[in-house]
Amino acid sequence: MPRVSICGFEVPARKRASEELARGTVYANLSVERKGASATVRVNEQVLAAVLAMIKGLTGKIDATPASLDGILGLKGVMEITEEDESEDARRAAEAAVIAGFDRALADLAAMRREEGATLGRLLLARLDEIAALSQRAQKAPGRKPETIKARLAEQVANLLAASQRFDSDRLHQEAIMLAAKADIREELDRLASHVAQAQKLLSDGGAVGRRLDFLAQELHRESNTLTAKANDVELTNIGLELKTVVEQFREQVQNLE
Repeated sequence: MPRVSICGFEVPARKRASEELARGTVYANLSVERKGASATVRVNEQVLAAVLAMIKGLTGKIDATPASLDGILGLKGVMEITEEDESEDARRAAEAAVIAGFDRALADLAAMRREEGATLGRLLLARLDEIAALSQRAQKAPGRKPETIKARLAEQVANLLAASQRFDSDRLHQEAIMLAAKADIREELDRLASHVAQAQKLLSDGGAVGRRLDFLAQELHRESNTLTAKANDVELTNIGLELKTVVEQFREQVQNLE
């Protein structure tokens, strides 16, 4: 096996990988086989002398078959098989071959990632379309109509009055404002639309957008949670639950995007 210096190609390999790939971890394994190199077989005279001296010292002390030549040569360290030293030119050529092979593997990986990225991009756009459609359904839900909200507020205020006759007008006004604010999901819908538009633009622009999409996925998750918590009827609650499911699918798929 040639003595390929790890330092000779590790640094340029890391540099090439960081230039080509913006996200993720790369593991590379290297197997090297040296062909055509002649091997040299020699006997380690010092080890052999020590073995023979040991055998001579044991002669007559133990009842054993005399040591054979193949047995002695088979002892560890008696025989050494080495390859001829590699020249500096051969070493540099081996390192250049390793770098060239890594470059080819990196190019194939980048091409495969681009192909997978295009497929994943289409899936992410489909998820964003679903999020936009669900947001539109929430926008048009009967539970968001002013008269519906007004009727629900009137009912809740009546319940508050029935529970206690000692509500003062200021307290009642504050409670009504809180109930109205909780029923209003306009801000959540506006932010959902903004996040969807940003994500669509990132995907259409291309490039390494995984980290930014990951951040937007977290924002979409937050808004869908808030919308569901504010839902004041069954339809809005169901829309919020569907929205959370699609946003989670979007978030999981973004993890695979560079």
